[in-house]
Amino acid sequence: MKIIVDAFGGDNAPLEIMKGCAQAVQELGIEVLLTGRKDAILQTAKENAISMEHMEICDCPDVIDMNSAGTDIMRAGKNSSMAVGLQKLAEGAGDAFISAGNSGALTVGATFLVKRIKGIKRVAFAPVMPSAESCFMLIDGGANVDCKPEMLNQFGLMGSIYMKKVMNVQNPRVGLLNVGTEEHKGGELQHGAYALLKESGLNFTGNVEARDVPDGVVDVLVADGFSGNVLLKTFEGTAMMILHKFKSVLTGSLKNKLAASVMLKDIGALKKTMDYKEYGGAPLLGCAKPVFKSHGNADAKTFFNALRLTKGYVEGNVAGEIAQSVAAYKEKASQAEAAE
Repeated sequence: MKIIVDAFGGDNAPLEIMKGCAQAVQELGIEVLLTGRKDAILQTAKENAISMEHMEICDCPDVIDMNSAGTDIMRAGKNSSMAVGLQKLAEGAGDAFISAGNSGALTVGATFLVKRIKGIKRVAFAPVMPSAESCFMLIDGGANVDCKPEMLNQFGLMGSIYMKKVMNVQNPRVGLLNVGTEEHKGGELQHGAYALLKESGLNFTGNVEARDVPDGVVDVLVADGFSGNVLLKTFEGTAMMILHKFKSVLTGSLKNKLAASVMLKDIGALKKTMDYKEYGGAPLLGCAKPVFKSHGNADAKTFFNALRLTKGYVEGNVAGEIAQSVAAYKEKASQAEAAE
């Protein structure tokens, strides 16, 4: 399997990206095609003793920075590491593409260069996040600020397929993020989405309030991109704050340090459960081919985990499964309409 990597995407590129790739080559058995400035990549590898085994380089001069407009990828940024990588994926030069770069540019580039699955109205960021029980997928995590009910219904379908095929969750529970659990809560968008999800054939469990999300009440949480991104950033920030406070308590006195030493293994397991870096980032569901977004501040560990999930995405044939499910859903709807 060959994964195309934007070597200059993100705050810590190219060093941390390359370190994550080198680890993934060794532990996951993948091949990597790096897109970016060849001289800088080779210099970084030399200065940091990073093995380039099973890693190719596609030289391209430009970089889309984090402050660029998303549409820049189709104009000024057409020769950037991100745009070239997406084009390479579209041409079949690799099995998947991953970047820690500009989210807006990635969404636009994936939509227009890689294209959407036929029948899918919008691609969506779908981060997998920790919960009290295990983990859950949030979809959309920020790609679509303005949504329609049909889009949220498709988000539920795509998320359910991913959780089943990649995360091995049988019959995933799907919930709709809302301001209350009652069916009548929310605005026009939530009312319309609720009705569609209820009749979708998915394991739809109803509305979910934000305070119940960490308890793991659903496996797929459907939201518009604005609400989803607010929840995502709040969730990550709260987890980091709790871990920081917990560390301060454990190192606050000799007594606490001794207690911490006894519980070291359990503390490590807790930290791993709450650390969003364990999940690496988010697939951009709805693309015709696998596209993955890693965290903008990804370090080597985060990027390695993103590559691990990307490999699972490819092996699970998630894009193909979504395409088949959407086609079957449309066929069923057409037959029902003809029968009326």
